[in-house]
Amino acid sequence: MNLEWERRSNRPAHALGWLWSEYSVVFAFLAIVLLAVIVNGGDFASPTNFVNILRQVSIIGIISLGMSVVMLSGGIDLSVGAVLAFVGAITIIVLNNTGSVLIALVTAIGSGAVIGGLNGFMITKGRIASFIATLGVMAAARSLALYIADGGSIAGKVEGYTAIANHELLGLSYPIWIFLAVTAFIYVLMHKTKFGRYVYAIGSNEKAAILSAIRVDRVKIGVYMLCSILVGLAAVIESSRLNSISSASSGLSYELDAIAAVIIGGTRMTGGRGKVIGTFFGILILGVLNNTMNLVGVSPYLQGLVKGLIIITAVLLQRKD
Repeated sequence: MNLEWERRSNRPAHALGWLWSEYSVVFAFLAIVLLAVIVNGGDFASPTNFVNILRQVSIIGIISLGMSVVMLSGGIDLSVGAVLAFVGAITIIVLNNTGSVLIALVTAIGSGAVIGGLNGFMITKGRIASFIATLGVMAAARSLALYIADGGSIAGKVEGYTAIANHELLGLSYPIWIFLAVTAFIYVLMHKTKFGRYVYAIGSNEKAAILSAIRVDRVKIGVYMLCSILVGLAAVIESSRLNSISSASSGLSYELDAIAAVIIGGTRMTGGRGKVIGTFFGILILGVLNNTMNLVGVSPYLQGLVKGLIIITAVLLQRKD
């Protein structure tokens, strides 16, 4: 009788604990938005500003979703920023030589798949740690981008290419729609399919996954290919936005922002635990912080410090969980 009474009396506390553990990133997002409204005034909360934030985070958001899948498998991909610059440069060259937006798009996706496959092959068959393998690809991709662009930028010469990033549908620009569609796709992939369950199993305990007859190597190669394909898609949007790609500055530090969004969203660095919706709100939190820091005039040289402190805080909170 006493045990039953104690169980019922603790039910609200358990419910609150479950809500906090599952959706703490949503509460954090609401708290940061409230703080931003207090700091910046009512104009911050306008629909126009929120749409502007969504548009600003759409490219890094797409990359973060791919990074989220990689980190759930227990790996990491440091090459995403450099690969974006390299794939963007190739895409613009193909676009200018063929005059076809469709062929350029296929080239970007295909290039991303090949680079992701290379990452996955080195990590699974070469037994190279993901940190080292993708670090090498990061250096190589940036170097190739600088070489083919002769250290400068490559501009598009095909009319209509800029429509991908600059046109709107129902009041929202295409990159926002693409970001939302990719979020829905990755959510279904990770939470409703066998592939997603395998990724979680590998991230939780790779040896147990092997003993469970999961084709770990194939799944991990697929994970890195998926991440780089999304980077290819992001490269199309990035190069379309300005109708050019810079071999030196495009994609610079994108790996830091993507990893930050995933960690803030609650995904563990060791893999096996985290949610796609967490990454979605993680990137929104970064977007609100960037927007707020710009509005209040924080030096761009100090904004990296804020992100670094947030990453460290998020990891410390995970260790206490």
